[in-house]
Amino acid sequence: MSIKLPPQNLEAERSVLGALLIDNDVVFKISDILKSEDFYKNEHKIIYEAMMDLSQNHQPIDVLTLTDLLEKRKKLKEVGGASYVSEVVNSTATSANVVAYAQIIRDRSVLRNLISSGSKIVELGFREERDTTELLDEAERMLFQVTQGFLKETFVPIKDVLAGTFERIDELNKNKGKMRGVPTGYRELDSVLAGLQNSDLVVLAARPSMGKTSFAISIAINAAVNHKVPVGFFSIEQSRDQIVDRMLVSVAGIDSWRLRTGNLSESDFPKIGNSMGILSEAPIYIDDTPLLNVMEMRAKSRRLQMEKGLGLIVIDYMQLMEGNAQSKKEGSRVQEMSEISRGIKAIARELNVPVMALSQLSRAVEMRHPKIPQLADLRDSGSIEQDADVVMFIYREDYYNPETDRKNIADIFVKKHRNGPTGQTELYFVPEQMKFQDIEKKEYGVQSANQLVEEEY
Repeated sequence: MSIKLPPQNLEAERSVLGALLIDNDVVFKISDILKSEDFYKNEHKIIYEAMMDLSQNHQPIDVLTLTDLLEKRKKLKEVGGASYVSEVVNSTATSANVVAYAQIIRDRSVLRNLISSGSKIVELGFREERDTTELLDEAERMLFQVTQGFLKETFVPIKDVLAGTFERIDELNKNKGKMRGVPTGYRELDSVLAGLQNSDLVVLAARPSMGKTSFAISIAINAAVNHKVPVGFFSIEQSRDQIVDRMLVSVAGIDSWRLRTGNLSESDFPKIGNSMGILSEAPIYIDDTPLLNVMEMRAKSRRLQMEKGLGLIVIDYMQLMEGNAQSKKEGSRVQEMSEISRGIKAIARELNVPVMALSQLSRAVEMRHPKIPQLADLRDSGSIEQDADVVMFIYREDYYNPETDRKNIADIFVKKHRNGPTGQTELYFVPEQMKFQDIEKKEYGVQSANQLVEEEY
């Protein structure tokens, strides 16, 4: 019986290494295609890694510098000595087709990773003692990593992380004030957060009827409509039709009750038509599956990222999600919410997108005066506070005191900001249109809702 070798192309590997020795500029064409682990032959991995280090240190890549570096690392004999390095360069006539060769190497690497993942998935199939849903999630994670063209490494050398750090810092310095994250659409809030950052878990919490969903929808619309950021919106509380109605009301600037009851004026229809056109072009994807768990959400998000791209995830809301079978069996809601919170943070990390998760607050808020939320009020789990990178609260004084002179003014408190300042901003809440709007503080007592929302979109 013949033994099959793993997919590989040693000739392509030698051609790429030879091309780098012939023309050092080749590194700029292939460095974003190939990593050292993509090479099948260990000797080639070592040589390629040394070449990349020479390039990074602004040294020429030739037989002399390469063999000298390998000698210093005590790797020269391992790769076959200076004679093998010379053989590689002598066997390569030109660097003309190096990108094609690099792609061949990368493709073979992906196939080997697929075989490896497939073998592990087969092993998972025999783990009858484990929960089937967990096994499916693990299998999908393995395949997702292969399709993304990489496999996770347990540790990454700091030099690999630092490689792009200076360029990133220099770019930030050149673009002072430029938004790094996904803009919320609110000037003062964006000045505190610099937008919603990739891999961050952003918790938006408030008591019922404060406008959590309206605020999240406003941010989602701004990201998708004005900045073309693909948004995945998980609506666990409301149906997709209800969410779309809210979006239409917000963009059109019409009364939500008139839309719900059908008591629309002639002037409303052009606004609705225009808003439908705007929203139909927006990359917003809504999932209204009830009682969603973290593994299902992760799977749906992975697929959305692969198929449509993904720049922001919104979850409305955390307490309506389900934990896994084990935490439900043990009957502890606190433990279940801790698992959900950690799982959502893991989704943000894995997909490298900001996740805005809405959360309820405990009734303890109602027992104090003033009723401004605190971190300890996050409902069901202290781990929400721990896992979150940003925690924001919505507080509206007029909800508790209708006679206040701060009618429709919403305070947005940033109570936790792992990588930046905390603070407080004020927005104008337009209840009829279920939206929040930037305001000039000195004018909020005289501006009408129509003036505030006019021509936002």
